[in-house]
Amino acid sequence: MDRRHFIKLSSLFGGGIAISTQLSGCGATFAPDGDDYVPPAAFTHGVASGDPTSSSIILWTRAVPASNSSSSYIRWQLATTPDFTQPVRSGVVKTERSRDYTLKVDVRDLAPGQRYYYRFFTSETRSPIGETITLNNGVTTRVKFGVFSCANFPAGYFNAYDAAAKDSSIDVVLHLGDYIYEYPKGGYATANADAIGRGFVPGNEGELLNLADYRTRYAQYREDKGLQLLHQHKPFIAVWDDHEIANDTYMSGAENHNAGEGDFLARRTAAIQAYYEWLPIRPPMGDESPQIYRHFEFGNLVSLYMLDTRVIGREKQLSLGAYKQPDGRFDLPAFERDVNNPSRTLLGNEQFAWLQKQVASSNNRWHVLGQQILMGKMHYPAEIIASTDRKAVPGIIAQLVELRQQQLEGRTLTAAEQQRLNVKIPYNLDAWDGYAAEREKVLNLFSLKGKSLVVLAGDTHNGWANALTDNTGKTVAVEYATPGVSSPGFEDYLGLTDKQAEDLARALPLLIDEVKYCNLHQRGYMTVEFTLGQVNTAWHYVSNIKATTYTVLTQHREQFVG
Repeated sequence: MDRRHFIKLSSLFGGGIAISTQLSGCGATFAPDGDDYVPPAAFTHGVASGDPTSSSIILWTRAVPASNSSSSYIRWQLATTPDFTQPVRSGVVKTERSRDYTLKVDVRDLAPGQRYYYRFFTSETRSPIGETITLNNGVTTRVKFGVFSCANFPAGYFNAYDAAAKDSSIDVVLHLGDYIYEYPKGGYATANADAIGRGFVPGNEGELLNLADYRTRYAQYREDKGLQLLHQHKPFIAVWDDHEIANDTYMSGAENHNAGEGDFLARRTAAIQAYYEWLPIRPPMGDESPQIYRHFEFGNLVSLYMLDTRVIGREKQLSLGAYKQPDGRFDLPAFERDVNNPSRTLLGNEQFAWLQKQVASSNNRWHVLGQQILMGKMHYPAEIIASTDRKAVPGIIAQLVELRQQQLEGRTLTAAEQQRLNVKIPYNLDAWDGYAAEREKVLNLFSLKGKSLVVLAGDTHNGWANALTDNTGKTVAVEYATPGVSSPGFEDYLGLTDKQAEDLARALPLLIDEVKYCNLHQRGYMTVEFTLGQVNTAWHYVSNIKATTYTVLTQHREQFVG
């Protein structure tokens, strides 16, 4: 799907949106003249808002006609008070079965830095009242993000969403992808689904391949009360990762797609259409940059760049197995040549040029990349990566940590011991480690201009704080990665107990140069607060995802002064 073809498909993604301005009220089709009665509809999945700017906001709901007709008219209102005594904007919008009965209103010409309340209704039914904001456009002294990633419905309840919805200090939610998962019943993280009441609905138990599949999965995810509550009370700024389409997606394929599953681009188009229908995201409009990458300005404080590291520019991931020679040795020179290939791309040329232009034109205090995958150099001692026995990995790490501690205490290591510690290779080539040259280009966009950069990431299901260094070894930025909402992490992959996972989390910063903190076994979310003087980040973990009762533990905090 090249850009031209994507533009042709933009009507699929952008359909159903109404534009409301001060002059027009609402640009959508109105109910027939002289007929004030609007037939009832069920607001089956609550309300949501997203993509706030200083003068606009997207409002979303799903309204299913009680008569099961193919379309329905829905009224909406926006006000500065929750009693709606003096609405500042209102209108009528039409939704249709062809859009899965979802609808969006792009409300424009609003006041900056304002809290708003909104609702949808018919003559007989009413949605919950939503709450949202517009962004400041002048001097801004504080903004706080709630950051999320990797919510797997069958793996557990979305208690992290519920907790953040009740945190009044969070201004905006950043969702960094894996909002849904495409796997079937019996697939990844579904083993306990039936036991905890999180099985898939009948008819949607297979892998997601077509538009109906993806729509049904979104509908089930959006029935989670925690997710509904968070959407109701916080505006979202979202971007997809791979599982909204298929695991380890790249431009022309995915690890979790094979020839027997049909045309990949048709599958991807269906997945993206469902994403735009169900997320409160501003859709592509004709030739107006149909890609999902975009930027947001929080006054003079934060420039937020939301990137697409998955769909439009990513070349196929490298595989460590491809560099294993017939005699069992690893072809390190060939691997290093390929992973550092300067023409290898993750963002694509067009997106990189867009980012370059945006960075050059912004003088805000903080620059933030909201994107999916870890940028830090997660280079493990090669001995760990080479192990074919997952259960042996903790023991190998323990040995290496002991050597490292002895080295720090002044003991001279043998050449063989030094080699065990010093020969390192990246373990996750789906992350920025697999696209090293482009990572360096991105970091240089900020560091060479003296701009303070904070990178936010998801994807791994674990919490991380990393110091980002350039190829000279100079620290040029920081990275904070959010744990998964419910997807299992490193502890599941290695079969670790909680204690073993905690021991491993303490060990990794000794072995991986850029890692300053990690949590490998708990689910939750992250908050990142920006002031003019510093960035304060906190990792919040929920005690339980197997039921809706839980407590929240804020286990770690980081401060960055740029």
